[in-house]
Amino acid sequence: AGRKQRALTRKKAFSLFVKAKEVSPASWCPGGGDGVRWLCCRQAFEELPGIHRHVALHHSGDVGQQERLDVEPAGGERSPVHGPTSAGIPEIWALPDTSRISHDDLTSIFFRSTSNILFLFAHLYHAVGSKVGEVLLYYCYCEVKDPEKLCTWQKALCQHLHLTGKVRVASEGINGTVGGSKVATDLYIEVMLSQPLFKNILCKEDFKSSAGGAHCFPDLRVGVFQEIVPMGIDPKVVSYKETGIHLSPKEFHREVEQYLSQASQGQSDTILLDCRNFYESKIGQFQGCLAPDIRKFSYFPSYVDENLELFKDKRVLMYCTGGIRCERGSAYLRSKAVCREVYQLKGGIHKYLEEFPDGFYRGKLFVFDDRYAICSNEDIISACRYCGALWDQYKLCSSQHCRQLVLTCPSCCNKGLTACCPVCQEKEFKVTSRASEQILKEECECTRKRPRVPIEHVSQRMLDTGK
Repeated sequence: AGRKQRALTRKKAFSLFVKAKEVSPASWCPGGGDGVRWLCCRQAFEELPGIHRHVALHHSGDVGQQERLDVEPAGGERSPVHGPTSAGIPEIWALPDTSRISHDDLTSIFFRSTSNILFLFAHLYHAVGSKVGEVLLYYCYCEVKDPEKLCTWQKALCQHLHLTGKVRVASEGINGTVGGSKVATDLYIEVMLSQPLFKNILCKEDFKSSAGGAHCFPDLRVGVFQEIVPMGIDPKVVSYKETGIHLSPKEFHREVEQYLSQASQGQSDTILLDCRNFYESKIGQFQGCLAPDIRKFSYFPSYVDENLELFKDKRVLMYCTGGIRCERGSAYLRSKAVCREVYQLKGGIHKYLEEFPDGFYRGKLFVFDDRYAICSNEDIISACRYCGALWDQYKLCSSQHCRQLVLTCPSCCNKGLTACCPVCQEKEFKVTSRASEQILKEECECTRKRPRVPIEHVSQRMLDTGK
């Protein structure tokens, strides 16, 4: 009897997962009619057996998590999760009732598929006035006693609302970037704010939003990690509780204004520090900032260690995309006990640009999804890798071996210059002639030649110039 019950529960979980991937023909075709019915992992499926095979082969773990969510932590009967009144599901883990919301309102109209023609059609339809979706960026540091349970609930919640993106869960909190329809993201915020785990900690202002949708991400990835932002240091050693002083966008704006005024006269005792990676600061940054030439945030602690003299007795103003990297980064910098004061921009560049779109931040804001960047002003501060013309729109290196981003303008692209370096360009030609070979991702010449942690030899460089 127990085995039969488990089989039934598994079947229900499987059906719920498949149901969450369903899209109506009207979602991509204004005239309706027959067509694609399921979308998963950037693949479109027209027949039920096709999506069933795909889920069975690639999402058995996800189905298992959905199945486990249907069980009370302390035992009890299993029941499918449909809404906050589902029997057997504690309210804290219940999913919102969406029975009164139409399927089209809950899903993004514009999505990617394996068909280039369908993708182009959807793109044109999106451009001429379809419902614009939204991408949310947020984090919350708090004590999570059962990260696995939170992870399972979070994955089920995102699937229930047809959201894609990335969510990191840890014992120290949660960090997420998700995209979907405006109806879905609004409901997601509502559910997150009502979640007892985040009560009196997470507020509506903590969610940064930008135009986008589910199409901005290839899929949904939710997992449990040691850190909700990968700095590579045990949270018990350097805790978010030891963070720097938070400044509102308005306060930060005033500080930067004062810093630039003093720096132009060579009198500043402040460092305006960008905590992001080099490819982020390359296309957009605050005027007069120090932008470390690092490829990963996990290199930031080493950067601080190698350049401690630079920060000695200085006031440090830190910033990043949404604020989360500054939480741990400022804590690490403070742990070295060399700075006079450490401040950080609350809400990151995202919140600053909402209040000061034409402020001291110039260029585009890099984002970790298929958009690569969002715009707040007309400035272009970066150049094409090949000809030097002003250009700030990233593309993936055309070599299938590579993982790097490259700035190459349309003119150079038309000449076939689409790789990040000559080595990758040569590999691309070889791969084209042997298309049947398995492609393995590897580090390219650009990465191997780049110093892992740069040393700032002239400590007053930024302070003297203010550039």
